[in-house]
Amino acid sequence: MKQPIPQISVEQLASLLAAGKENLQLVDVREPQEVAIARLKGFENLPLSEFGKWSGEIQNRFDPHAETIVLCHHGVRSAQMCQWLIVEGFTNVKNVTGGIDAYSAVVDSTIPRY
Repeated sequence: MKQPIPQISVEQLASLLAAGKENLQLVDVREPQEVAIARLKGFENLPLSEFGKWSGEIQNRFDPHAETIVLCHHGVRSAQMCQWLIVEGFTNVKNVTGGIDAYSAVVDSTIPRY
């Protein structure tokens, strides 16, 4: 049975980014062409479509107990990634509600919408 995925609003994400919180792990699961259109500084791009390339390294690349925030376009792919991370033993995972589209609409309109 899938457990509920913790969510973070785009406003809460903006506050965390502005505060420069340390030990924050930021993951963007969108495709490289999407990231080229619109991106948030500090997010590491791990395209969900390339799961087979990077999934075996996830425990070495990230601390499973650090706060890990996952972003995509609208929040669906990032929710899938969060669920997988939880299964992998990550204990502090949050999905960005509404994704980068909501971030652009609510927080920073200079980020292009697509």
